[in-house]
Amino acid sequence: MRSPVNNPFNPGSDVVPRVWAGRTAQLVDWRAVLRPRLVHGLPERGRTILGEPGLGKSALVRRIAAEAAEAGDWVTPQIRVPSGSDPLKLVARALLVLAQDAGLASQREKRLADLLGRVESVAASGVSLSLRERTGPEPHVVLSELLVEIGQAAMARKVACLVHVDEVQNITDERALSQLLIALGDAMTHRTSFRAPGGLHIEQSLPIAVYLTGLPEFEDRAGAQKGATFARRFATTVLQAIDDDDLVLALQDFVIPGWEVPDEQGGMTAVRMTQDAVAVLVDLCRGEPFLFQLAGQQAWYAGEEAVITADQVRAGWRTAQREAAAHVERIIGRLPPRERELVEAMAQLPPADRTLTRIAERAGFPSASAAGPTSQRLDTVRGIIDRGKPYSFRHRAVEAFLTSDWPAVG
Repeated sequence: MRSPVNNPFNPGSDVVPRVWAGRTAQLVDWRAVLRPRLVHGLPERGRTILGEPGLGKSALVRRIAAEAAEAGDWVTPQIRVPSGSDPLKLVARALLVLAQDAGLASQREKRLADLLGRVESVAASGVSLSLRERTGPEPHVVLSELLVEIGQAAMARKVACLVHVDEVQNITDERALSQLLIALGDAMTHRTSFRAPGGLHIEQSLPIAVYLTGLPEFEDRAGAQKGATFARRFATTVLQAIDDDDLVLALQDFVIPGWEVPDEQGGMTAVRMTQDAVAVLVDLCRGEPFLFQLAGQQAWYAGEEAVITADQVRAGWRTAQREAAAHVERIIGRLPPRERELVEAMAQLPPADRTLTRIAERAGFPSASAAGPTSQRLDTVRGIIDRGKPYSFRHRAVEAFLTSDWPAVG
């Protein structure tokens, strides 16, 4: 009954899991704010979704993109930026695919043919094109012009155009980052005018939605590169752990009516999960989407019968403990030394004693004020702590790893 083929959990990156939990605010933002405003010609900023590894940034935007495509919108293939690659090449190739979908390649206007040819040159040469061919326009101008053409075609069809650039923290070339942000930003803020019935002159924004996803430090680099312009053109969200209530809700289909799977007679049956099993699974994953999928996957493999029990959740988790620990160790290990020292010092204190003064003293800062900028980054940029009174951990898996035997389970 339960097998690898019908397992609905998937802890892999860049995959939209069948068992979806949380992120309601971001999904509603697309459905009720961003898309409706764009298709009505109203201006909207792009969206930057940042967060530590395992929080489901890419999966979230892939789900939004899937909803957009289902609604008839035009969506680029996921533009994932490997370390050291030229993002302008990748974006140019994705826009050429989108132009094909929009029917621009089949039009016989010389202007469009020339534009597509210039974008093909960017797809081949990337940012280096601006160094070799000084007589032509900069790559960002060419990309922006094509995206505007695509946006105008989308406006005529009354659909939105969604561009998703993933792993943006890997863009290390400052020229490439600057050109990419300008190209996307200029297209999003482009206004097109037309005459409405009655002779009214109306300006509208193009229905272009841009999502950037990556690690938290990208905001520092983008802000330094574009300053206030980046902030005006992109609204940034730093993802946090998912609330336990949202995780419980995501598992309700296993409790009632049960998760449908094929039976051995060619029909359908249901796999259920006891409420105790739900409680154990939610407690173990500590709000981490990756760990939620990992715990669910291993619980599914821990038996074959129609009911997933709490003991099976624990048994499955034992096979995943090492991977869970490595996941959190990577998050802690990539922190700069002073940030890591502050987090570890905070974990050593009882919850009631986690004031900045006590934390700074234990971490070896000369004063609380000296620790202030470090604690601020851990709060506002990384989303690992909350600078309340007293301080507390927002990243519950990091807290559990540093203050208890977790991920060990009895």
